[in-house]
Amino acid sequence: TLATNGENLVSGMEHLLEDIERGHGHLQIQQTDMSAFRLGENVATTPGKVVYQNDLMQLIQYEPTTEKVHKRPLVIFPPWINKYYILDLTPDKSLVKWCLDRGYTVFVASWVNPDARLALKTFEDYMFEGVYAALDAVEKATGEKEVNAVGYCIGGTLLASSLAHMAARKDTRIKSATFLVTQVDFTEAGELKVFIDEEQISDIEKQMHDKGGYLKGSTMASTFNMLRSNDLIWNYVVNNYLLGREPMPFDILFWNSDATRLPSAMHVFYLRECYLENKLAEGRMELGGEELHLGDVKVPVYLQSSREDHISPYNSVYKATRLFGGPVRFICAGSGHIAGVINPPSSGKYNHWTNENLPATPGEWFAGATDHKGSWWPDWEQWLSEKSGPMVEARKPGSGKLKVLEDAPGSYVLVKSED
Repeated sequence: TLATNGENLVSGMEHLLEDIERGHGHLQIQQTDMSAFRLGENVATTPGKVVYQNDLMQLIQYEPTTEKVHKRPLVIFPPWINKYYILDLTPDKSLVKWCLDRGYTVFVASWVNPDARLALKTFEDYMFEGVYAALDAVEKATGEKEVNAVGYCIGGTLLASSLAHMAARKDTRIKSATFLVTQVDFTEAGELKVFIDEEQISDIEKQMHDKGGYLKGSTMASTFNMLRSNDLIWNYVVNNYLLGREPMPFDILFWNSDATRLPSAMHVFYLRECYLENKLAEGRMELGGEELHLGDVKVPVYLQSSREDHISPYNSVYKATRLFGGPVRFICAGSGHIAGVINPPSSGKYNHWTNENLPATPGEWFAGATDHKGSWWPDWEQWLSEKSGPMVEARKPGSGKLKVLEDAPGSYVLVKSED
């Protein structure tokens, strides 16, 4: 302050006023230079086409990068809290591109950023208009009925629920399931449980009703920021307001700041039925006229967890090893909920642990685990390739029964949540 004759505090006050104005009276701290990134230009750049859409999602089919591809397509269901492009952040960090380069036909659901018109959309709607609709669309696009599926966080919880529903209906189209930092048993569900009891859920329900039937994107973002307040709040209070500096461009924080709204009916169901009452793990959840039992899910399952994950702790993810009815491979990656998942081999970062056995507790699992340097992606891809069928001619988007609607990243992902 002395060195700049107080200019840092003047700049800091300007930043503070800008952040309050952007938050419409609420402090909305800027974590990165948002103007440095543009969807489709320097983030979410992997070439692809939207080949299907409904009220809840656009389905992107990506352009192949190899002449031959595995016969069985790969369908990815990201979280709808924030946006899908965490899986296609930049070319060197893109899980989508990495899979394409290894001969997979990749589809990704890009969820809508809902408003009051979709307030009554339920978790069940996300199953039918998300998972089931995607499976139907992939068959029309490729001619393939059988797929391998991936679910990330709440997208994984939806995938697990859908698999149990499909098992009840003898629908066998999904032949393997990969779950990225996904919880299906919520008894030890991490730091978010601090915000979840019946009183708080009722308060959230009232807030959403008063707002028009959805949770504001800024509300969800603030909740996650509070869980890591030193990194995501106080760090920027010091940098932006006290030192008067501009935040640096950082792609993951750009994605983190690109929040989404949540439909009231879906969100209350998820909080109450999963976090509060743990119905999915206990076989008491009902969707689409079926009682869901994860033990009926017999397909091979790959469970990825992250050792420092505060949202889906690895010990919570591990509980699924006792719930699914088929063969399960569990691995634990270094780092947390985002960096532990989005860790390409080229980064050389972190490590991961594997263990061919599944003892009763995660502590016992770690005691017998092997520590490997670097990314877990190659371990997963080896597992996945064995379940993906022979190589066939690559498929271009629009070559099947579904016509191209628009270029990736599509229009749904462009909708912002300025509340």
